[in-house]
Amino acid sequence: MASLDQVSIVILLGAALVMAGILSSLLALRFGAPLLLVFLAIGMLAGDSGPGQIGFDDVRSTYLVGSVALALILFDGGLRTRFQSIRAVLAPSMALATIGVLLTAMITAPVARWVLDLSWTEALLVGAVVASTDAAAVFLLVHTQGLRLRPRVGATLEAESGTNDPFAVFLTLMLVELISVGESSAWHVALEFTREAVFGAIVGMIGGRIVVLALNRVALPQGLHAPFVTTAALVIFGAAQIAHASGFLAVYLAGIMIGNRPTRAHNSVVTFLDAATWLAQIVMFVLLGLLVSPQRLVVSVVPAVIVALVLMLVARPVAVFLCLAPFRFNWREKSFIAWTGLRGAVAIFLASIPMLVGLSKASLYFDVAFVVVIISLLLQGWTLAAAARRLHVALPRADRGPRRVELDLPGQLEQQLVGYSVRPKSLYSRRGLIPSWSKPTLVIRDQRILSPAEADPVVPGDYIYLLAPPEKAEALDRFFVDMPPGSAPDPHLLGDFVVSGERTLGELALIYGVPVDEEDAKLTLADYFDVHLDHAPNEGATLDLDSIVLVARSISGGRVNVIGLRLPEDEEGAAPLTRLGAWRRKLSEFWSSVAGI
Repeated sequence: MASLDQVSIVILLGAALVMAGILSSLLALRFGAPLLLVFLAIGMLAGDSGPGQIGFDDVRSTYLVGSVALALILFDGGLRTRFQSIRAVLAPSMALATIGVLLTAMITAPVARWVLDLSWTEALLVGAVVASTDAAAVFLLVHTQGLRLRPRVGATLEAESGTNDPFAVFLTLMLVELISVGESSAWHVALEFTREAVFGAIVGMIGGRIVVLALNRVALPQGLHAPFVTTAALVIFGAAQIAHASGFLAVYLAGIMIGNRPTRAHNSVVTFLDAATWLAQIVMFVLLGLLVSPQRLVVSVVPAVIVALVLMLVARPVAVFLCLAPFRFNWREKSFIAWTGLRGAVAIFLASIPMLVGLSKASLYFDVAFVVVIISLLLQGWTLAAAARRLHVALPRADRGPRRVELDLPGQLEQQLVGYSVRPKSLYSRRGLIPSWSKPTLVIRDQRILSPAEADPVVPGDYIYLLAPPEKAEALDRFFVDMPPGSAPDPHLLGDFVVSGERTLGELALIYGVPVDEEDAKLTLADYFDVHLDHAPNEGATLDLDSIVLVARSISGGRVNVIGLRLPEDEEGAAPLTRLGAWRRKLSEFWSSVAGI
């Protein structure tokens, strides 16, 4: 009976932990990644050195849980990544994810060798274990905390944090093999890296494509789409690992493939994975906390602190500035990317690999990684938002958007039903603006269902439902959020001659005949302000576009959403009224070509 009681206690404690994890998601919005340290502390207190007195040294189970958790975290990150947003930063991101990780490990190694009395190979292993940024910590701080970064900076960080883990795993495994076997060659390392990267990419892309086809063609019962996608991600990960490819790279690419194609139940899948990845992180931190021995930490804490400070203040910044030197990043952006080298559970997970294979100094690697993670999450994690504001790479936190209802429509994938409550101060209520790619379908007023024609005009307090492509549904938020009170338009801005911030420079150049670089042609006007202003945009901020001056007319959530066109004072000596009429006709053509804002 005593053994049955122990099982019941485990079930009780496990369920309580899961419930605490669910409730802690509310606190995560405020405290971010450092909140995970609470669960690390719970694991330590529950261990054999704490009051819980739970003896736990099962490194194999910890590695298994860590692999699953990291795979889900990377898959979720890939699922949320818009390929069009990272396409322009693939080169710098890949440089940081490969060369940056290697440089960080190499710069950290001499310090680790000196303070920990290790050989060069062992010191390089310490550097490899702590070299990569943690995808979970970065995604959590950027998304969960609502930190809004300039587009290029945010995309670079997300792409780097999602792709540098596979390289860090590869580097760690190669060094563990070198220490265990005692010999290796550059040719062998290059061959292994190429094989893992190429086959991992192939497995990920093929697996992602198969999941998309299965989601759209197999009639799964309602509610099973999200578990299907989650387990499919683990199948892709396991298949890649068995083929001796990079399962972490494969699962991240599979997430990008699935997230950037129209699929059924996309919203429910994302919501389910949110919960799954959050709980996976909690379980991972608790198990890692159980493996920690405070007695060992006392011996190695001072050298580990030195390694952590050198890593954050020297190795990471040097690697970032060198890797980003060929690209157009200013010093503020480079400094922020350097400071965002957050270390999380991935470093401790990598440190468990030497313990799993039984290296002689495996406990030392684990303890150093543990201290580095704590310092990184406390110091970098809690100062990240302040650093972003101080370096002018963050936009003000957006106000809570309107509550959006999204409904998948059976039988097709191109459109979904999106619903909003019409607010009196929203852009839609004030000016009746709506994107051309959305179509009002029904209006609910006083618990009556009306067609748009019957409800015309739509008034505040109504609920309106529109058809929109799933990938653009979130862009509708700006039309239904309360707008800040505006002043009377400046006549110099030509009154109401304004353009949406979502229009591209290429579209504007096509109508007005102004030259635009090919690299900038695909930028939206809002992104153009984000990229070229050295500070967060404010009303009245201006940027030149050849002979046209773009003026920020309206700011929503720290982002320019309405832009005025300040046209040239003179045009080939034409009379002002003639010139004004010509620009009016051009603007009319522009509105017709893009079918509204």
